[in-house]
Amino acid sequence: MKPLSIFLGIACLCAAFGCTSNASQKSAASAADTTVSRSEAVISTIMERRSIRKYKPQPVNRDTMNIILKCGINAPNGMNKQSWEVRVVDNPEFINGITAIYKKSNPEAAADPSFKNMFRNAPTVVFIANDPSYDCSQIDCGLLGGNMILAAQSMGIGTCCLGGPARFMRSPEAAEYLKKLNFSKGYQLLYCIAFGYPDESPEAKPRNEEKVKFI
Repeated sequence: MKPLSIFLGIACLCAAFGCTSNASQKSAASAADTTVSRSEAVISTIMERRSIRKYKPQPVNRDTMNIILKCGINAPNGMNKQSWEVRVVDNPEFINGITAIYKKSNPEAAADPSFKNMFRNAPTVVFIANDPSYDCSQIDCGLLGGNMILAAQSMGIGTCCLGGPARFMRSPEAAEYLKKLNFSKGYQLLYCIAFGYPDESPEAKPRNEEKVKFI
């Protein structure tokens, strides 16, 4: 009987290891599928992002904006200096007030019947300032904005990076409104980002892949 007992014992062990191996393989396959699914979602978000210049009037829900902002401040940055400051404005009085000043200096903008505000008519604007005492702070602020833009895209929120409005905000005419943003001493407004629910679906603009080379 002993040989039979030994045989049965070995068979049971083989069966057990076989089940474990199958389970491990299934688990690994599932993990691989999840990884592929996540990577596809990220790539899709990047490739589908567009600069939106027409928005619906309602501001972005603040709970949604808080998630977007959290993604922003978790961007990589040099030595974890976090050499940025962020101000979010969804107050129509602020947006309309600075726009009125902008229109006086840029009357041609007011001639456009679709013009509502200087931030591409977006109802929510994020202002990003950098610390110029750190020579990589502009890079850090760019990474911060990139995270926010992609997070917004994944949540159905449109965005547009804006340099012109930030330039105007730094002008003497807009000094009162720049002061209202209350950036810390030494920080400089670098750029702003329009946020809102898209009211257009623009096509992708071509990219020159010849600018990318392997060395």
